[in-house]
Amino acid sequence: MTDLASPSGIRTGIRTDRAVPASGALRRAAPALLAYAAVRALGIAVLALWGLATGKDAHHLLSGRWDSVWYARIAEDGYGYTLALTGGKVHSDLAFFPLLPWLERLLSALLPVSAADAGLLVSAVSSLFAAAGIFAIGELLHGRRAGVALVVLWAALPVGVVQSMAYSESLFTALAAWSVYAVLTGRWPAAGALAALAGLTRPVGVAVVAAVWITAAVALLRRGRRPGRAERRRMLLGAALAPLGWLAYVVWVGVRTGSPGGYLDVQGGWGNGFDGGLAFGAFIGERLAGPAFFAGLALLAGVALVVWLYVTGARRGQPLPLLVYSGTVLLLALTAKGYFGSKPRLMLPAFPLLLPLATALARLRTSRAVPVAGAVALVAACYGAFWLNGSGPP
Repeated sequence: MTDLASPSGIRTGIRTDRAVPASGALRRAAPALLAYAAVRALGIAVLALWGLATGKDAHHLLSGRWDSVWYARIAEDGYGYTLALTGGKVHSDLAFFPLLPWLERLLSALLPVSAADAGLLVSAVSSLFAAAGIFAIGELLHGRRAGVALVVLWAALPVGVVQSMAYSESLFTALAAWSVYAVLTGRWPAAGALAALAGLTRPVGVAVVAAVWITAAVALLRRGRRPGRAERRRMLLGAALAPLGWLAYVVWVGVRTGSPGGYLDVQGGWGNGFDGGLAFGAFIGERLAGPAFFAGLALLAGVALVVWLYVTGARRGQPLPLLVYSGTVLLLALTAKGYFGSKPRLMLPAFPLLLPLATALARLRTSRAVPVAGAVALVAACYGAFWLNGSGPP
């Protein structure tokens, strides 16, 4: 095994002895993919049945509301649409990164489907690739059972229904997971290229860039055994490729708006930005001090849970690329202001947080693990149906 570590004991987690080609990983992931498909099929079935009771169409809920509409409009008409609201907010479609609408436009040109339905197709396919990448990481670190458990838990998150929507979370998670896997197995150019594509998908693409950069920096600067010249070149190439997608779009928005901080201005028009978590803390505090006390308590417990999962992963020696990636996703989600109902969805790509739970589930006997996973999936399916029939994930 090759596990590059710094003198301080930080594990970069780069392993070449157990690296499996992507095609081989997909074959080995078959049980995980079947389990993933079953969980998501359950979620869609419950959503459809719930829709029969409420009079809402499941297809419309998955493809025709909130961000799905913005992505489809970009795919059909390109960028340039703005919506002025009361209170001074201006919603511009420049807030949405381009890879998903590009794919929607391509598929709707090749197939007899609308841009919205193309978005559903992209989400369905990319969610399977995301599940395969998540399995590959879980298997690499803790074995096959843990890889399957990790995929099932990610599919059965309370907001897991987003994975089946015409949103960019599944596409982003697929690119992020395989980029991190490439870092873990020493495939630096692939890691950089996938990070660049992730950076064209969502603003949080910087988390993937950070995972590539910081891991490469620790490996290059550590004392003791240093990477060979060819390995250093691959690392530097991967690090150079990683930020190109994110930077290209942010610079393009800056040029289009005539301002170097154009993308931040666009996000500001939506009421988004970063304030160190002050607005989110005040939001929770207002509920704890008012009639929505139990809602505030639930939010506080949720934040404590994700922080505990992160700390637990770090204490158990989770490799550096995973810690950097999930930590950056969490940091960006918890310190952003804006619509706070979106925070669970923004944390959806942080799948490494689930590793402590996945290893615990994998240690159970199959006769116990299957009912536990099934119960979690059913609860998540019901919550997802309730969520989409209510406020939903703007």
